[in-house]
Amino acid sequence: MKRVLPFVIASLILLAQPAMRPSDLMQPAALAAVLKGSGPKPAVVFVGFPVLYRSTRIPGALLAGPGARSLGIEELKRTVAKLPKDKEIVLYCGCCPFGNCPNVRPALEAMKAMGYTKVKVLEIRENLSSDWVSKGYPTEKTAGASGF
Repeated sequence: MKRVLPFVIASLILLAQPAMRPSDLMQPAALAAVLKGSGPKPAVVFVGFPVLYRSTRIPGALLAGPGARSLGIEELKRTVAKLPKDKEIVLYCGCCPFGNCPNVRPALEAMKAMGYTKVKVLEIRENLSSDWVSKGYPTEKTAGASGF
């Protein structure tokens, strides 16, 4: 029973969260192309667990902390506070399959509630390793950290 309870709780949390619309999503290939291009870049914000951020991340990503936790949402608010409300922003996590991610939906809802109008969520279907790193998209690591 103790092993089942966390999964039941996580499932209930996910069911209680509003569904994302296709217009809320950005595909990894599209973000990779924007980052490699010469045009303006969106602010990329990592809303997952700091240990993952430190190992391998999308270049230039800002660390906000887990969107599933109130402290993570508070950190998200501090992280984006100086960004214009109409700045293009891409949120991502990549800790687990997208449909099970506890972090991106609360972060998206918080951003909308704060008045940010151009926020997308990077649709990482399985995890950052298989949907970003293994495709050869750009990454960076914290010095001395082991990655994927």
